[in-house]
Amino acid sequence: MRRDRSGQRHAPGPAGPPPDAARLREAALAHLARFAATEAGLRRVLARRVDRWARAAEAEGQEEVAGRAAAAKAAAAEVAKRMVTEGAVDDAAFAASRARRLLRTGRSPRAALAHLREKGVDADTAAAALPGDAEAELAAAVAFCRRRRIGPFGTADATPEAMLKALGALARAGYGRDVASRALRMDPDEAEARLIAARQA
Repeated sequence: MRRDRSGQRHAPGPAGPPPDAARLREAALAHLARFAATEAGLRRVLARRVDRWARAAEAEGQEEVAGRAAAAKAAAAEVAKRMVTEGAVDDAAFAASRARRLLRTGRSPRAALAHLREKGVDADTAAAALPGDAEAELAAAVAFCRRRRIGPFGTADATPEAMLKALGALARAGYGRDVASRALRMDPDEAEARLIAARQA
């Protein structure tokens, strides 16, 4: 069943022909109007659209569904590539923007790199989007501490057991021991100043 804009349920309509380049381009533009995407990510979105058509077409008993779906997916890949050529998709800009956001919310550079790779950003572009200096990693670790209310944002009389637990949380998030220790032992005023500086960078 599908829903219209008012939320009412309707029986799905006929599958019709597979989505062609024009329909896939419309779908790509509609997606990009709402979400930032990489070329690989957009290609996946369009491929899922083709997969939905294929399931509906098979349920209707259409012939040669697999071959027509493969041709539609090839068209989807071309549409995604054209979006790059036209400037609607820019993997480097996506990576830089997403990396900044992730670090500001406390994700470690290692975790941010993994996230970018999952989104389809190639290794070199993803690595170039991340700051290579230890101070940027420290600022991200401080943001993590604020989110978890530990270290400079926790209780002043944290027990050794609590500190050990906090170190473990930072380690699981992808931070090295030196950076984690510095973040946890930082003066609260310095921690706030680093977060403000990171937001303004």
